[in-house]
Amino acid sequence: MRKTYLLNIEGKNRERLVEASKHDIRKYVRRERGRALPPGVDFWDFECKFGSNEATAAPVHFATLMGLIDTVVQEGGEQFYVEVVTKPGHRTARPQVAANASVDDEGFDE
Repeated sequence: MRKTYLLNIEGKNRERLVEASKHDIRKYVRRERGRALPPGVDFWDFECKFGSNEATAAPVHFATLMGLIDTVVQEGGEQFYVEVVTKPGHRTARPQVAANASVDDEGFDE
């Protein structure tokens, strides 16, 4: 999904345009997550880019996308560009925490 959302369209409420854009992004993600996984894939992951236009879009984490949209709206932006691309995801093991850290039982450094 690669799309530029306009926030100031004559005859349309700005807040409704913002909510419609968020709904459109969530609907796309929900549809993609519902697709069958290929063999050897654990989950669907998303590569996201966000910016005021396509040329200035920078990679962002999917979890921060809605907050970035809210920031653009609060700053009075005219439009924003969102790119959400589905890719296969593979789970990795969590790193083991050292059992003998330099912290005593109460959690304070000595």
